[in-house]
Amino acid sequence: MIAWDRVSILRHEIGPDGFGEVVELFLAEVEEALDGLHPGLDAPAFEAGLHFLKGSALNLGFSALAELCQAGESAAAQGQTDVNLDQVRAVYAASRDQFLAGLRARLDG
Repeated sequence: MIAWDRVSILRHEIGPDGFGEVVELFLAEVEEALDGLHPGLDAPAFEAGLHFLKGSALNLGFSALAELCQAGESAAAQGQTDVNLDQVRAVYAASRDQFLAGLRARLDG
């Protein structure tokens, strides 16, 4: 669910001090983007929202979320707007929880 190698690389690139800020910003932006996705959106809006989420997820190693967003983005590019937003939100929540718990363990350990 989490690409820990990507997380380690990003933390090394940014440095430990800035990494916490990046994580906070990432979580806030993803949650805002998720709030903006709803069943009434047209296909281009779904595609754009899922593209943003995919990119954000890839940057911080949320691989399962990125894969799900890629599938939804591809469907929206074909005009399909029946993206399962509950599944996207559930995968994000599970990824977030696993990320935060794993990050604490890696930093404390």
